[in-house]
Amino acid sequence: MTATAPHFGPPPSVPPMRRPLAAAALLATLVTMVAGLLLGGAAPASAHAALTGSDPQDGAVVATAPKEITLTFSEQVAMGDGSIRVLDPGGKRADTGAAPRDLQTGSTVKYGVTLHSGLPDGTYTVAWQAVSADSHPVSGAFTFSIGAPSETTVALPSGEAGGGLVGALYGIARYAAYAGFIVLAGGAAFVLACWQRGAGARPLQRLVVRGWLTLTAATLAMLLLRSPYTGSGKLADAFDLDGLKAVLDTKPGAALVSRLLLLGAAALFIAVLFGGYAKRENEREKKDLTFGLAIGGAVIAAGIAGTWALAEHASTGIQPGIAMPVDVLHLLAVAAWLGGLAALLVALYRTPDIGATAVRRFSRIAFGSVLVLTATGLYQSWRQVGSWSALTGTGYGQLLLVKVGLVAVLVGVAWISRRWTARLAEVPTEAGTAVDPQMDADAFAEVESEPVDESEDPSRAAQLARQKAAVATATKKRMRDADPERSGLRRSVLAEVGVAVALLAVTTVLTSTEPGRTEEEAARASTAASAPTTEGPVTLSLPFDTGGRNGKGTVRMDIDPGRTGANGLHLWIDGPDGQPMDVPEVKLAFTLKSKNIGPLPVLPDRLTEGHWTASGIQIPMAGDWKVAVTVRTSDIDQTTIGKNMKIG
Repeated sequence: MTATAPHFGPPPSVPPMRRPLAAAALLATLVTMVAGLLLGGAAPASAHAALTGSDPQDGAVVATAPKEITLTFSEQVAMGDGSIRVLDPGGKRADTGAAPRDLQTGSTVKYGVTLHSGLPDGTYTVAWQAVSADSHPVSGAFTFSIGAPSETTVALPSGEAGGGLVGALYGIARYAAYAGFIVLAGGAAFVLACWQRGAGARPLQRLVVRGWLTLTAATLAMLLLRSPYTGSGKLADAFDLDGLKAVLDTKPGAALVSRLLLLGAAALFIAVLFGGYAKRENEREKKDLTFGLAIGGAVIAAGIAGTWALAEHASTGIQPGIAMPVDVLHLLAVAAWLGGLAALLVALYRTPDIGATAVRRFSRIAFGSVLVLTATGLYQSWRQVGSWSALTGTGYGQLLLVKVGLVAVLVGVAWISRRWTARLAEVPTEAGTAVDPQMDADAFAEVESEPVDESEDPSRAAQLARQKAAVATATKKRMRDADPERSGLRRSVLAEVGVAVALLAVTTVLTSTEPGRTEEEAARASTAASAPTTEGPVTLSLPFDTGGRNGKGTVRMDIDPGRTGANGLHLWIDGPDGQPMDVPEVKLAFTLKSKNIGPLPVLPDRLTEGHWTASGIQIPMAGDWKVAVTVRTSDIDQTTIGKNMKIG
């Protein structure tokens, strides 16, 4: 009984000979659409190292000019000359222009710049730009005021670092680098592990070489764009030699240079694979060479994958010593699966003599790659997200959910491909015996290679040779198109590659998105620093007991307007009967423990019996302040009472 398969091909209006072209056009359209939607529509790289605090704080009003400005970050950053600039209300530099000083203590990442002395009152702007430890540029700006807020001519920058045309080009180069590595490593692995005869197939040779060229060109582009990407944002600065020299001194620059050196070794590997190895006929020698190429290729591929792990998300955050080798394994598994998938697609469409054995081998490798991807992906997700709220409430988490969905779709389509592979393993004939499609392909190859009688007219012989080759090719194609199992496998693999293109695009965007764990930590730090605001005056009531005679009472206090900057204070002391109570002395102190500020002493003036007042109390920043009130009712009887208050 002849095996049949459902029809998955194009509508009848499409001629059979044009189906491969239609499939290729569909794939090219899918690549363009997905890349345009996910890369062209992606926002500039989000902040990976977040600003978690500053002194003075954003919006703070300080009584006197500070000697320096300090910034605190969530992780390590690289600072250069001019990375922190302080501008006065007129737009002139208020800092000395020196390079930021590293003030790191323990796990706290802090940088500071010194200000000029004698700065006048007004609103000052602090603009900063740095490169986070995972290689992405970050920037921001905020204001603070000396004395009282004022008008300023300085406009806060609206764009983010790493945006604009340079950011878009850098993102495209990053995508191309991933795609090139996957095709290069996965295609070569497919040849060595699944179909060694494919080393002599021109379509597979072109695929792997194009992967090498794409990765090399993308790496060079990223190296040139690195300086404007993390700095000025001007495309013309890509050829600035001073900027390129500065890039080479950074961790990302070293990783890109290392990748170029490894690509030189990869070029030699490709030359041997598609040169001497493809022509080797002695089985023992070929087996030994296969082992050597496999070891060498694995080392080169792991080294290239390590250049990403060295300079991006895996190199920073928690457990980098574990995260970097896990990231290398993840990239290698992606290349083995998706790169092998691309090689299989090319082999099915361009080299119809590929046998069922090669397809079954790739199926096993793909299954193993999925297991590795699952294990490493779970670890990476926990490390970068860390909580369910970050998974659903951050951009990184949402993109990760999209990626998981695409992987699930890809596994589903791969399961369909495995069913076609099982059918391909044994194709029944009309007589009921099993035949291998490889035998038919070899027979046609023999017909194609029959010598042409050179005693005939040379032009006539050449014409006959071309006709014979065309007939053999057409016959092979008809055999291939008439094979429903092979045709179904081609279509399912094409669908897999289409989903893989989308998956690669989402993965590329993930590399330029702030991890969910970092985003939540930065948000919590920002919330703690700013604290909930209080509308209107702050009113407090504090009962006290000094322990002496007539030592009991209540302190009532109003702080107006209850915001950062200058505040007025009114304080009343009532006795147990609710009547005004006069005491010899009252004093206060304000402390912001979260920022190690204070105690800031205040000595109110007695206005009338039981009523004290003070003006011009400077509260430098918002937060959860503790006010301590000391009440003395006699020469020896006094007590200190305290209460927290929110200052916005």
